[in-house]
Amino acid sequence: VLNADAGGVTTEKGKPIDVEVAAAEKLYADFELTVTNPGGHSSLPVPENAIYRLAEGLLKISRAGFPFELNPVTRAYFAQLSTHEPPEKARDMRAILETPVDTAAVARLSKDAQFNSLLHTTCVATRVNAGHAPNALPQTAQANVNCRILPGHSSEEARQDLIRIVADPKVTIRYVSDARKVSDRAPDQPGVAPSMPGPQVLKPMEKIADAMWPGAPVVVDMETGASDSKYTIAAGIPSFGIGELAIDHDDIRAHGKDERVRISSFYEGVDFMYRFVRAVSGE
Repeated sequence: VLNADAGGVTTEKGKPIDVEVAAAEKLYADFELTVTNPGGHSSLPVPENAIYRLAEGLLKISRAGFPFELNPVTRAYFAQLSTHEPPEKARDMRAILETPVDTAAVARLSKDAQFNSLLHTTCVATRVNAGHAPNALPQTAQANVNCRILPGHSSEEARQDLIRIVADPKVTIRYVSDARKVSDRAPDQPGVAPSMPGPQVLKPMEKIADAMWPGAPVVVDMETGASDSKYTIAAGIPSFGIGELAIDHDDIRAHGKDERVRISSFYEGVDFMYRFVRAVSGE
């Protein structure tokens, strides 16, 4: 499957840095954290407060990191990218490929949100709902925590990690399915292992990218979000993201209320897709 819903051109202030082919995806999972208590009148506060307890659990998640891990796709990505990055960043990229790994290099690269998402499973609070009136103690406090899980690990494994991190039996952590059904256990099936694209994908990609974005290397990477490939990968079909919209490395606003793309990037993406489909179908 050649999927236009993943991949892309990474730019800095509009200048192309690399052209990416998504050959793997993280696993998407939502979890509902809930705290309940009897509540009461707000003029009679008590130490046990559902909002405070939930907040403490969320703060623990915000401070907890998931282990560093590379797979064949992300290993190849950092190896390729290290030949085009500034010297200091390139050294860190090469250092994380060594055995034993340079943990200081991992920490420095992890300060960049995009690199961090390639190196770790990530879990983050995205929504909070609590209380029922401004003059009453909250009887319920809930939050959604969204996880993007590295291939080879399951949603249930992430749920157990969250339970361990929060370490509070009064905070229940349940899985929320794509259909928004809440359950006490998440799927045990791990994310599918990555597969590298062959020359039938890469050769036309490299030829067209060289014509459209000279000097920007084609690199194979892992999609840190979720794309339409989640369905075809799950069905056992090798799937590669080849949607070449150009977006600045520090201006990724996907799903935000101010999501945007450069006008020139849109038209270049259409041009690329036309050329690529012709090249592939011509072969």
